[in-house]
Parts: sequence; C-alpha cells; structure tokens
Amino acid sequence: MKTSDFDYHLPEASIAQTPVEPRDSSRLLVLQRDTGNLEHRIFHEVGDYLRSGDLLVLNQTRVIPARIFAHKATGGRVELLLLRRRDILTWESLVGGKGLRVGTRVKIDDGPDAKIMEILEGSERLIKFSEPIEPYFPKVGNVPLPPYIHEKLSDPERYQTVYAREPGSAAAPTAGLHFTSRLLDELQAKGVKIAYVILHVGLDTFAPVTEDSPDKHKIHTEWCELPQETADLINQTKQSGGRVIAVGTTSVRTLESATLKTDHRSPITAFRGPTSIFILPGYQFKVVDAMITNFHLPKSTLIMLVSAFAGREKILSTYKIAIREGYRFYSFGDAMLIL
Repeated sequence: MKTSDFDYHLPEASIAQTPVEPRDSSRLLVLQRDTGNLEHRIFHEVGDYLRSGDLLVLNQTRVIPARIFAHKATGGRVELLLLRRRDILTWESLVGGKGLRVGTRVKIDDGPDAKIMEILEGSERLIKFSEPIEPYFPKVGNVPLPPYIHEKLSDPERYQTVYAREPGSAAAPTAGLHFTSRLLDELQAKGVKIAYVILHVGLDTFAPVTEDSPDKHKIHTEWCELPQETADLINQTKQSGGRVIAVGTTSVRTLESATLKTDHRSPITAFRGPTSIFILPGYQFKVVDAMITNFHLPKSTLIMLVSAFAGREKILSTYKIAIREGYRFYSFGDAMLIL
C-alpha cells in the first residue's frame, strides 16, 4: 500500500468556497458498499435511508475562534493559531512571525501577554498566557477556516454545527454542517435515535500524508469522549438489530477508539482521553455500520479511512463520478452517505 494509491486530481473549481443555504440543501451522494450502486439525492432526503431503531452519532465539539493576532515588543506582527490546551494558561499553537524563540514575549491587542515556553515541531510552540485566553475570544479571536477556503465567511456560526456544544476544535466536524434542527427533529420523529460524542478536531486533519507509505505516517493525536449514555444506546441499538451511523470521520474515530479499550467482544463502554487511531484499508470496523461524510483531500488520512470502510477502488471511482457530476468538495461541500 502506497500513499499515491489514494491520490486523485481535483479541479480547483470543485472546491466549495462558501456554504449553501439552507444547510440541508447540499447534495448527497449515496454509495451502497456491497453493490457499488450510486444515487444522487439532496441531503434533506437522508431520512429515506435511515430506519426506526437506527442510531445517529454526532460530534458535539465546537470550533473555538483560535486565530489570534499579536505583536512583539519590537512591534513585529505575530499570528497565533491555538491547537490544543494543555492547562488553564498553556496552549500548543502554530505561530507565524520571525524570531519566535523560547522566552519571547508577545502582546495581544485588547488581551493578555503571552510567552513562548518551548519549541515543538516545525512552527508549533508551547505558549503560556498571563491569564486565561478564553474570556477574550469574543474580542480577539477569529474562526480559522481551512487553508483551501479563500472567501471570507460572513457568519462565523455557519462553520459550526447546529448541535455544537463543547468548545475545543481548531476545525469543524464538517459532515455535521449539513444538518438543520428541523431535519434532526424529523429523523427522531421517524424513530431514529441520536447520541453524541466529542472529538476536538486539530488542524492536522487537513495535512496530507507525505511519506511514501501510510504505515510510516505519524497521525495526529486528538482528544475525544464517548459518554456512558452513548455507549448504552450503541449497545441497545446493536442488540435490537439497528445500525450505528457515524456522522463524520471524527465520530468514526471516536467510536472505533472506544473498542480498543475492550476485548472487541464485550459491549462498548464509556471512553475519554487521547486517540491516535489510524484507520487504513484492512481495518475491521467494530461499531460503525454506515457513515455520513464529506469528500476528502487526496492522500489524506481521511480518504484512507473512508477507503477502509468502502474499498479504495469504490471510493476513487465514486469521487471521479462526483467531480464529473459537479459535486462540491471539502469542508463547505456536499456529502456522501456510505451504507
């Protein structure tokens, strides 16, 4: 298996720059794994494929306004992109600017001071603020959009799911952006159950695999939580013959991470902590029966994950058809339902 096996050509015009309105008017490409059959639908029709007794698992993480501008004592401009909080004052951060060595102090306009405590990998630094930064987010924070989106987002809430609750992500779990509150109510009225997990998404999710072999790629670590209430619903669903449908690769990774803590035959139990699960073709899924997901970047860990679920050839041929049919790709793009 080579990284190049997961490459494909995407015309720049296929990358969605703005979200559609309303959320659930995006297109939905339905792929049946067993037959390879494809159907072209609209996302608000997703309920046609869900049955009473199925369980929809959603990631409740909320994107924090993690892009912050500051300056050094010399006046030099600095950009901080907060990735992960280590404690109440200390964050792992991507930094942009010159001379950002250990001990360098920066001042955030209308916010606290910060000091660089440690040099991590590449342009990552460990930064300690003089006081907690979160209360200053409304004043100094900006929502960090993915690097391939060049249009300004007029409403920052459009890069949040309607059910986002727990702040902590540097990027949105984008498969969930298609849901409206009304659609979720309609699905529940039909008998579809809903459960929640949390996985705080890091920016590494957009990074392509650069090694020739995926096996040599060091995947990013993210924090996730599967509450006991969700574990109970999963076990009940499995016992009654329903399907567990993960919304997004982040939900998939959380659910499958929880199985690593059991003997794989036991009922799933609550899980809380870091995960670095890397799902490649050959992986046997323990919990997920179907998934809703967007179209992913070439040579990314995410296209490898969906290839593990549906088969690499099926995914690449489906992507080729999606490009030909004018589907919109990536974070603000259209969705797939893989059954």
